[in-house]
Amino acid sequence: MTPPFRVDLIVGARPNFVKIAPIFRALRARGTFQPRLIHTGQHYDFLMDRVFFEELRIPAPDVNLKIGSGPASEQVAKIMLALHPLFVEDRPALLVVVGDVNSTVAAALTASYLRIPIAHVEAGLRSFDREMPEENNRVVVDQLSDLHFVTERQGEANLLAERIAPERIKFVGNVMIDTLYDALPRAVPSPQTLAGFQAAPAFHAAVAQKGYAFVTLHRPSNVDDPTKLAALIAALSAVSERLPLVFAVHPRTRANIEKAGLGAKLASPNLAVCEPLAYLASLGLMRDAKAVVTDSGGMQEETTALGVPCITVRDNTERPITIEEGTNTLIGADPARILPVIEDILRTGGKSGLKPALWDGKAAERIAAEAEAFLTARPEKA
Repeated sequence: MTPPFRVDLIVGARPNFVKIAPIFRALRARGTFQPRLIHTGQHYDFLMDRVFFEELRIPAPDVNLKIGSGPASEQVAKIMLALHPLFVEDRPALLVVVGDVNSTVAAALTASYLRIPIAHVEAGLRSFDREMPEENNRVVVDQLSDLHFVTERQGEANLLAERIAPERIKFVGNVMIDTLYDALPRAVPSPQTLAGFQAAPAFHAAVAQKGYAFVTLHRPSNVDDPTKLAALIAALSAVSERLPLVFAVHPRTRANIEKAGLGAKLASPNLAVCEPLAYLASLGLMRDAKAVVTDSGGMQEETTALGVPCITVRDNTERPITIEEGTNTLIGADPARILPVIEDILRTGGKSGLKPALWDGKAAERIAAEAEAFLTARPEKA
């Protein structure tokens, strides 16, 4: 096979945008690829979508499928039906998928049926919790993929245990960290973001005195059950009495709060509630926070890179390196355990960590080099 190589890159949900940006730039910079950006439209709200293309310096998608939200099986089916004729009409030499969202597994399944080679970025991550939809997506995509780009050594071990051939596994580092380092000089200063919040004067006074913690929570295990969600909000209210909180509320979380009639419970004077933030504003708030409280996989990695203590409200994590080497503390599903960790952070500064291997801002360059080597070695195909 000879260049230029048509490579399709799939994005669909907020985490994909952050991961795909450096890969797209690295492929284009080599001059041997014709990258095509396909947006499934899994997320379609401006703050969860278009602003990311602008801030991450990704060009407008070549294709936008505009699938929208819906049940997982319906969403996957719609994406597959839309992608199939696209791949048939203009067949890529390689499909690049990132992460573990519905768009990722739908694109991988479609490509596998058409015998299009697949490269999976963030391969091998495992929570070993099959109740998480993302875990099932990861396992399926890794079994279908021809190239497995790994962010941490444990991912390599997981793939080998699942009988993935060693020569298909490439330890390249973490593209989310590529984006973070690229964007840090442009991050919105936290005082600028905080000044725009319509919060009580007491909130701003408390932030000036104590700092703040940044909160994001969206996983079904935390926000879909009204009883669990009520306990979580009560815990956040209690934490805000010790340290002001900035809670960027995901659309799923907001809908469940409204459905359960819990909105009034967020009316703590030291708790500022806002819509999902654009990447550069979110990055500035993370960088300057005393701590981050989250159930996001990506934010566990970003806080480790930034050296900010992270409290993860989950029973497990597919990113163990953020605990073993980074700043992450896994507290389980009981939200009452947030406050003791916050108290420790206020006393001691919290958990410090190391920068994991190959989290150096050059992962996308390694991915582009490996993709070129893979395609160059393949026999010419129709």
